[in-house]
Amino acid sequence: MDKAFLIQLAGSAAAVMALVGLAAWAKIAKPLTPLDDARARRLLAQEFPGKPLERVWVATDGRGAVARSGASALVLFELGDGYVARHVPWAQAVSSSFRDGVVKIDLSDVAAPMARIALDRWPPSPREAA
Repeated sequence: MDKAFLIQLAGSAAAVMALVGLAAWAKIAKPLTPLDDARARRLLAQEFPGKPLERVWVATDGRGAVARSGASALVLFELGDGYVARHVPWAQAVSSSFRDGVVKIDLSDVAAPMARIALDRWPPSPREAA
């Protein structure tokens, strides 16, 4: 083998390794900033424009929120390296399983089947939910 071929081969191998490293680094999920009330309201307003937010319950760990909008529950939760927003009937959200400080809302969605949101208590009292 001649010298030019070996130099070209080494250069190509180095370029491929650099691209593989860059692709691996780019897929590393950046930690999300925990939600607060204002940020949860802003994200929900972006996802559900025109839907009035009567009340918002933000997760104790900042990784999700549930909002009431009329007869709907707007659910926002962390999935992967971002937030997912879905809506379900309010009655379904209120009757969701609550155990060990986590409410589990069945979304019946292949991409996001279950929302797990850490709250102090669930369901909210009728006075809180109104």
